[in-house]
Amino acid sequence: MTQDLSTIWLILAAALATYATRIGGYVLITRMRTLPPRLEQALNAVPAAVLTTLWAPTFFTSGWDVRVALIVAALVSLRYPVLVMLAAGWAAAMASRHLVGL
Repeated sequence: MTQDLSTIWLILAAALATYATRIGGYVLITRMRTLPPRLEQALNAVPAAVLTTLWAPTFFTSGWDVRVALIVAALVSLRYPVLVMLAAGWAAAMASRHLVGL
């Protein structure tokens, strides 16, 4: 029972920390009349940073089929909508698995 109670406290603490950081950022930005240019640049860089943290580990730890799919999806995403990009990445993964035999 002690371990279960510890787990519950850990989950609650993590939830509280997550909520505090999210609401803290919101409150901080809403209190500012204008954003400093450096802060605005940092906030503009967040989507690319998040995308990189999701994409890079998969690219470097997966097989060639996944790497090919990621490259194809990245190239297709420059021109076409998300659904087309997903279909192209999936097709590239399936084709590379079929051709290479993975």
